[in-house]
Amino acid sequence: MCTPQKKCSLEYSQTLLKLEKQFRKLQLPKSSLLHPPPRPDTPWCSPIKVKYGDVNCRAPHGGYYKNVLGTRCDIRCRKGYELHGSSQLICQTNKRWSDKVLCKQKRCPTLSMPTNGGFKCVDGAYFNSRCEYYCTPGYMLKGERTVVCMDNKAWSGRPAMCVDVEPPRIQCPSVKERIAEPNKLTVRVFWETPEGRDTADGILTDVILKGLPPGSDFPEGYHKIQYTVYDRAENKGTCKFHVKVRVQRCNKLHAPENGYIKCSSDGNNYGATCEFSCIGGYELQGSPARVCQSNLAWSGTDPTCKAMKINVGVRSAAALLDQFYEKRRLLIVSTPTARNLFYRAQLAMLQQSQCGLDLRHITVIELVGTYPTLIGRIGVRIMPPALTLQLRLLLRIPLNTFSILLVDKHGMDKERYMSIVTPVSLFNLIDTFPLRKEEMVLQAEMGQACN
Repeated sequence: MCTPQKKCSLEYSQTLLKLEKQFRKLQLPKSSLLHPPPRPDTPWCSPIKVKYGDVNCRAPHGGYYKNVLGTRCDIRCRKGYELHGSSQLICQTNKRWSDKVLCKQKRCPTLSMPTNGGFKCVDGAYFNSRCEYYCTPGYMLKGERTVVCMDNKAWSGRPAMCVDVEPPRIQCPSVKERIAEPNKLTVRVFWETPEGRDTADGILTDVILKGLPPGSDFPEGYHKIQYTVYDRAENKGTCKFHVKVRVQRCNKLHAPENGYIKCSSDGNNYGATCEFSCIGGYELQGSPARVCQSNLAWSGTDPTCKAMKINVGVRSAAALLDQFYEKRRLLIVSTPTARNLFYRAQLAMLQQSQCGLDLRHITVIELVGTYPTLIGRIGVRIMPPALTLQLRLLLRIPLNTFSILLVDKHGMDKERYMSIVTPVSLFNLIDTFPLRKEEMVLQAEMGQACN
């Protein structure tokens, strides 16, 4: 029985004989017998291992080993990885594969940093990496908040943006209440102009005020003040407040019967002054003026208008005229005899225009006769002859001719007529007097007029 060494030598010899016969048939050179090719199913190249990849090899002639000479291997990378090198490798005669391959993790493009924001990523920009966008305070994210790096090396969503959608903030002063100043219906109100604040970049483009600005005179009532601010993204913020102006008032005063009332300001507000006067032929009794005080009570006492009493028993003509000072105008009609035609015609005209006389505060004084028989009359009151004479002398009224003298409320000689004067001409003249213009305004307010 042969030893293992002899047995192996015999088998080798037999193999060489078989190969020689085959080469002879193929007419191969004898040198091939010295270096025979390896068996097809003998491992030739090193085994292929591709990290993160799959290898599918096909040996020639259906060999058992997947790395024999001529073996072809298809390389595929797993999801999320990409192949660097040839997708097919061949085991070559130099015992090397035809190329070197590597499966590298796929990488998405670097994300752009959003203005006024940023992003945070898990695992960078590689496959399956998740990136989350965020915005700085005052900005809101527009677009996908989270994106994922996909197998096609693209992000799952569009790049996000940070937009300023939050309106700026502005705080107005608290509601203000003010009391009108004395004798006024307004009060000057001040406040600090509110400043807006933008929560994004802090920049405001415009501030608009709706209402009266600070430092204005505010009338009585409620006043709405509104401030509006805009940021660079045209977002607006608004705040509002009210200014209330209150007017302190006394109770309303009224004109006395047969009199007038003229008040400053609004008539019954704190500090207002009301002045009273009476129509022609009446005298004021009580306070000629009253003031609305801080305790909302009127100063003085209630005025009344009493019928004017003319005293014809005075000793001088000056004392008689003083009774009419600033109260009545005088129309003095003088005639040497009551039978004078001018005198009779003039009295008839005046009697028909009594309303116009009263409206213009005109008192008619008649002087009739010559010395020593002189008669003076004011309405139904008869003046003493001596007083009548003094009046003629004081006012230089002729005795022997018909004449008319017009005296204003200040005792001034305004016009003289030597013949009849129509009431229309007389009234037109009186209506040009300064005091009369004021009277006309008051009478219009009171509705006093002649039909």
